[in-house]
Amino acid sequence: MLPEFLRANREEIIARTREKVLGRAAPRPTDMELQTGIPLFLDQLIGALGNPSAPPTPEITASATKHGSDLLRMGFSVSQVVHDYGGLCQAITELAVDRKASIGAEEFQILNGCLDDAIAQAVTEFERQREQAVSSQGVTSLGVLAHELRNQLNVAVIAFQVLKTGNVGTSGSTGAMLERSLRSMRDLVDRSFADVRLQAGMNRVERVVLAELIEEVSVGAAVDARERGLQFTVGPVEHEVTIEVDRHHLASALANLLQNAFKFTRSHSSVELRTRTTADRVLIDIADECGGLPPGKTNELFLLFAQRGADRTGLGLGLAIARQGVEESGGKIHVRDLPGKGCVFTVDLPRS
Repeated sequence: MLPEFLRANREEIIARTREKVLGRAAPRPTDMELQTGIPLFLDQLIGALGNPSAPPTPEITASATKHGSDLLRMGFSVSQVVHDYGGLCQAITELAVDRKASIGAEEFQILNGCLDDAIAQAVTEFERQREQAVSSQGVTSLGVLAHELRNQLNVAVIAFQVLKTGNVGTSGSTGAMLERSLRSMRDLVDRSFADVRLQAGMNRVERVVLAELIEEVSVGAAVDARERGLQFTVGPVEHEVTIEVDRHHLASALANLLQNAFKFTRSHSSVELRTRTTADRVLIDIADECGGLPPGKTNELFLLFAQRGADRTGLGLGLAIARQGVEESGGKIHVRDLPGKGCVFTVDLPRS
């Protein structure tokens, strides 16, 4: 009797359930939830009631699991997960009373069993993914901090080794590089204590002279390239060009792109840093000689913890960090594969 009642009153049940879901205080229900989610689950419920020997069906379990995952992604709470399924149960029960439908206690027991299991499955998946997300965020944040600190520490060690030879003074470019590295490490530690600010995406945007930023990044990169036996060249930069960015984020992004280029460029080859400008854009190219990318691998370069090639040193965070830093400055990163030769990474920024 109950399956027939649900089929005959399908549209009314959906309408009543939508009305209950719409009455939720916050967050507001999505169109997908109202237009697709509710009808889908009702149809699966009708199918399960037609086979009362083994409820709930795999379809209901899969739907509930996906529902819990979707609600977590949309920022819902556990109580709202339960509310969605509870609204459907209430709509069915109230309509049955209004229509004075003759539905047996056993059928209502099966109905409640299906809904209870769906709620449990959704909540379980909700909690599992939330715990996983919290854990992943912690690992990623720690990995990013360690990666950046290690990069700056390596530059500082290299600068110190050069200064120890006695061939250069502390007031020259190498001394300045050491000072910048120490300052960068201090800034990284400071920012680790301001995790809320970073997660909120709050940047310290300032007007930066492009030529000064390129010089700052190039000093440390030149030492790194020399240590690896690579030729590093920097093209001319127009001194009047300025950009409005978070200086630290963008400098970090360029440093990561250069370190990636040095890491994968073949021995005795070269890496080039050059800039181009248009009326409204600033383009920074970093060209390496890595030999090119495997087919179809371009989109995987910027994934967290992704590593390519035989050199597995590091955490596979460099390019992901670079992209985040550029995007926080209102720009984008593009990569162009030169099969058999190398890659060109382009940082595309709005010009001040």
